Amino acid sequence: MSLLRIVPLTTVPEHRETIIDWQWRAFGSDNSRDFFASVIDSSLRGADLPLTFVALDGDRPVGTVGLWRCDLISRQDLFPWLAALYVDESYRGRGLSEQLQQAVIDCCHQRGDANLYLYSACADYYERFGWQYMGDALDYPATAVRLYHKALK
Repeated sequence: MSLLRIVPLTTVPEHRETIIDWQWRAFGSDNSRDFFASVIDSSLRGADLPLTFVALDGDRPVGTVGLWRCDLISRQDLFPWLAALYVDESYRGRGLSEQLQQAVIDCCHQRGDANLYLYSACADYYERFGWQYMGDALDYPATAVRLYHKALK
């Protein structure tokens, strides 16, 4: 990973399809590819949110993460969200997940956000990076997930 860098997708839009496919396959269902394409396209239009970041090794995309207005429909009272964190299988175990999380945290600091949220089905993963478990919540339609918070100020 000698040339690893994390950049906004707006600076490398040629990786749009790869990012959509990663998110759809990792987090979606058979009929949800258009949903992920919509999120990515919104971030490419320069909206305030969502934002999409891409980890590149040279010119090769190796990971992605988003900063979204809302990632959990049942908790629309919380804002903003670290979402759709994905690392290519060949780059897992090298600390890239933490670097992608930090890119979103740095962005939130620049924006002046006081808090950041995420949800996951995994226990004991995000705690290693300083996230505080808040309790369980429901993903649509009724899937139990773990809700996390990180204070930024």
